[in-house]
Amino acid sequence: MTMSESTIAITLPDGSVRHYPAPISALAVAQSIGAGLAKATVAARVNNTLVDASDKIHSDAQLQLITAKDANALPIIRHSCAHLLGHAVKQLFPSAKMVIGPVIDDGFYYDIAYERPFTTTDLEAVEARMQQLIAQDYDVRKVMTPRAQVQDIFSARGEEYKLKLIEDMPEVNAMGLYYHQEYIDMCRGPHVPNTRFLNHFKLTKISGAYWRGDANNEQLQRIYGTAWADKKQLQEHLTRLQEAEKRDHRKLCKELDLLHFQEEAPGSIFWHARGWTLFQQLINYMRKRQQAAGYIEVNTPDVMDRSLWEISGHWQNYRQNMFTTTTEDERVFALKPMNCPGGVSLFKHGLKSYRDLPIRMAEFGKVHRYEPSGSLHGLMRVRHFTQDDAHIFCTPEQMNQECKTIVELVLDIYKDFGFTDIAIKLSTRPANRMGSDAVWDLLEGALITSLDSMNLPYELNPGEGAFYGPKLEFVLRDAIRRDWQCGTLQVDMNLPERFDLTYVAEDGSRQRPVMLHRALFGSLERFTGILLEHYTGKLPAWLAPVQAVVLSITEQHADYAHKIQHYLIQQDIRTELDSRNEKIGYKIREHSLQRIPYLIVVGGDEMANGTAALRTQSGEDLGKFPVEQLAGYLKNATRMPIAEPITQWCDAQENCV
Repeated sequence: MTMSESTIAITLPDGSVRHYPAPISALAVAQSIGAGLAKATVAARVNNTLVDASDKIHSDAQLQLITAKDANALPIIRHSCAHLLGHAVKQLFPSAKMVIGPVIDDGFYYDIAYERPFTTTDLEAVEARMQQLIAQDYDVRKVMTPRAQVQDIFSARGEEYKLKLIEDMPEVNAMGLYYHQEYIDMCRGPHVPNTRFLNHFKLTKISGAYWRGDANNEQLQRIYGTAWADKKQLQEHLTRLQEAEKRDHRKLCKELDLLHFQEEAPGSIFWHARGWTLFQQLINYMRKRQQAAGYIEVNTPDVMDRSLWEISGHWQNYRQNMFTTTTEDERVFALKPMNCPGGVSLFKHGLKSYRDLPIRMAEFGKVHRYEPSGSLHGLMRVRHFTQDDAHIFCTPEQMNQECKTIVELVLDIYKDFGFTDIAIKLSTRPANRMGSDAVWDLLEGALITSLDSMNLPYELNPGEGAFYGPKLEFVLRDAIRRDWQCGTLQVDMNLPERFDLTYVAEDGSRQRPVMLHRALFGSLERFTGILLEHYTGKLPAWLAPVQAVVLSITEQHADYAHKIQHYLIQQDIRTELDSRNEKIGYKIREHSLQRIPYLIVVGGDEMANGTAALRTQSGEDLGKFPVEQLAGYLKNATRMPIAEPITQWCDAQENCV
């Protein structure tokens, strides 16, 4: 090729350089390499920016061609499926008004305004039409269009919501229009160049939604779908959805009689006895772990004056999610959405010395947040929940070690609940934040140093930190490979500054402490839901609300069964009794379905010999035991996974007394 001023150099991922006349599209570059590569190209990355395969490259650039095998292709495929959904809906329901169709985890949705509710039959029809359109193998064309022309196009089509979206972007002079045959949609892209990339999709459900997410606005209809790069990935995901439906904690809570919700208290939990026992076991476990790790437990008020929230910054940054009230003397109070200001107030009460630090304050604090009614979802999204919160106040010199210690504690605790596949995400300074860049550099550095010192990998989430400090997020992967963000660690020098916290340093000067915000379960309510789904309700024996049930074979054995139950309760084994006049097989099936770990069967032989027959919830026969031996077995099998406290003490010569 003859070099000229109009020739540009394209550097490929393998380091090779090719020269082309300018401008040239990524798709044309792919075609110059091979027809197979061109057909497989979904989009491109030019100088680290994702673009459409049809976009022109005007100057020297680094180019990576994105195929369906590339992880970056999935969001593009899903977003393009949303446009295809719009194409099908407009063909079947021409009067429908299209709103927005973003990508979400594992799929996409499209919000639509239509005069009647869509039905499951409609959903099937839309999916069938999408498949017909894919079979046409048509090209998707992108045209950058002047703003005024875009407005004219959507005005002529009666797409009033698209016009409102354009009004929200006064600074944009030209917009990308994507043409799916006669259907036109507006988007920044990129999108697939042809419908052949969209074969592996499934529409999953219909729900309601509000325009702009505001319950005061008109209600829309939301069609959800999932899309994948190949048939195998799609089938695996659909299998996970089926498994998730079986594990739905809302269904399990009803089956296991743990709790309920009701309309008079939306987003609030009515704990039944068994559910409350489970909840208390989580608290008991965490209380013991925290005591062993040097925490003190505190408690702060649920309602505090507005002024406290103004100092903390929550009033300015979180007001829309706070429940407030004005008293007769016109004071404004807020139910706490966070525990932080309470912890700060406790530290500020009384003079603190460097010798007192670090102070690790733990609190099982009830917080209250207004969540839109449409976002409430069983235990996973509520308006009132309990955090296993802690605030650690330390010197700057102690900060790195405290961060490391917390990370070690978090990961060790998750193991006790059966979670070993943990991803860590580091969220850095957001645009709307307190404090100087120098302070943020220091805080972010502390988190990075703690992870690096333990050789722990992490994913960077730029700009996703809290307004007062960067944070680590701990993401658990459950039994069906779903990810749940639970624990957090935030490092903060801004709240100590705003509240003027100090301690007396060794030289007598007043110094500012560092404040660490830490939660391990996050929300105890949500963690309960995660556990139920992870274990399909078959919780570990130490955590189960009822650990054993004693079943009498006939009424003649009821008194003996009751004595065994009473003895096991005295041994701190959570035991129930079933002495109903029912067949023993029926009782065993019923309590097995209730996921009770151990079933104890007693009849005439057991009563005569002072024994009991033990079996597991899964049906394994463990044999007959004398009652004291039975209690010892169960006590060991249901033991909380925490080392027993030391009952002896040793002097400097290690002579135990």
